[in-house]
Amino acid sequence: MSDLWASKRAEARRGAEPLAVRMRPRTLAEVHGQEHVLGPGKLLRRMLEAGAITSIILHGPPGTGKTTLAEVIASHSKRAFVRENAAGVGVKRIREVIEEAASRLEERGVRTILFLDEIHRFTKAQQDVLLPDVERGVITLIGATTENPLFAVNGALVSRSTLFRLEPLGEEAIKAVVRGAIADRERGYGDRRVEISEDALDVWAIKSEGDARRALTALEVAVLSGADAEGCVVIDREAAESSIQQKAPAYGGADGDGHYDQISAFIKSVRGGDPDAALYWLASMLEAGEDPRFIARRLAILASEDIGNADPRAIMIAAAGYQLVERIGMPEARITLAQMTTAMAMAPKSNASYAAIEAALADVREGRTLAVPMYLRDPNSSPVSTDARTGGAGVRTKQAGGPSAQRYEYTHETGQTGQDYLGVDREYYSPGDEGAERAHAERLAEIRRLRRERRMGGGAGGGVGGE
Repeated sequence: MSDLWASKRAEARRGAEPLAVRMRPRTLAEVHGQEHVLGPGKLLRRMLEAGAITSIILHGPPGTGKTTLAEVIASHSKRAFVRENAAGVGVKRIREVIEEAASRLEERGVRTILFLDEIHRFTKAQQDVLLPDVERGVITLIGATTENPLFAVNGALVSRSTLFRLEPLGEEAIKAVVRGAIADRERGYGDRRVEISEDALDVWAIKSEGDARRALTALEVAVLSGADAEGCVVIDREAAESSIQQKAPAYGGADGDGHYDQISAFIKSVRGGDPDAALYWLASMLEAGEDPRFIARRLAILASEDIGNADPRAIMIAAAGYQLVERIGMPEARITLAQMTTAMAMAPKSNASYAAIEAALADVREGRTLAVPMYLRDPNSSPVSTDARTGGAGVRTKQAGGPSAQRYEYTHETGQTGQDYLGVDREYYSPGDEGAERAHAERLAEIRRLRRERRMGGGAGGGVGGE
């Protein structure tokens, strides 16, 4: 009798759970998207197949499946799974988890995975308690964060973990998730008569913005509120729009690419300096129900990518505009977007900053790693000699039979220096002749000329910027 009641209680709990929770993948085969880490031959897939799971950090936008993937990894690896949120867990609880994991490993030979959601909220005390046992393998840490772990997570944890970025699901993956939920008789709506049109699937695939949880919630709303007298649920475009509580952009084209085509036309119009065309495409997107924050984000990217230092005010306009759009909302945000659009369309254009960082990234990725010259290192954290640490007004000495040994040259004392700040001869930034970059180009040419002269043994005195 007790088993019967337990079974009924478990069934009642499942029935009360949201669809997005019930439909969480239980195996790797049920995981949609993330082929860049889970596809055949990819690193995480190889780790799972080899049973060689080490501590990892999963990072990416909300709704990309970080928690789900952690649970699948634990299930696949046959390890115990402990879930905590780093924002609410204390040192006492961490010690308990470690003690339980140690006992589990010693008594039964079972390893433990500790899943920490919002791992970027970890305190220093928690990290200090956890680090030794992560390093010894008593527990396997899986952290999840929406932040960049290289900046938001303690370096000691990052160095002991493998980082995997999860991307928003593609439209086809979202559609597959929805179809799977409709067909699943155990956890979804396979025991109901649910008919859904391709237009409705397109609506959710676009408007969920890569978040499977949002698409499943929309499906749940549509099914629970849309049954007819015979119990049949028909989900067309209109039902899909109302269930996700946001009008889907009615972009033309049978291929569904209008969403991307119009934002492309908008950005190209701004880049090309045509405020009239840009305003038309802006109005078209807003009237179709496009998220104004999406447009503001694209303008913020354009401010650096296509305007840059030709008009440094553009990035400030973009930052202020994005903040106002976020706070004001529609319909008033249309005015802010129109001001951003016209300002950026009329601004002088330069992609020099974009080209410069791409060239520098190509060198970092494809070339050898450059060590920071001794005289440029942080004197508080690096074993720098006393002479190099104290700096000086352009002092340079040579060691007999060896390479030149420099001391840091303090620009405010020496004027423009000839100091080598990189160790190799590279020029990434090439300002154009539009707007403020014309002055940048002239100044940079003069700086480079003075630096070359000083390297060749010219005077140690002033230069650009005075003394």
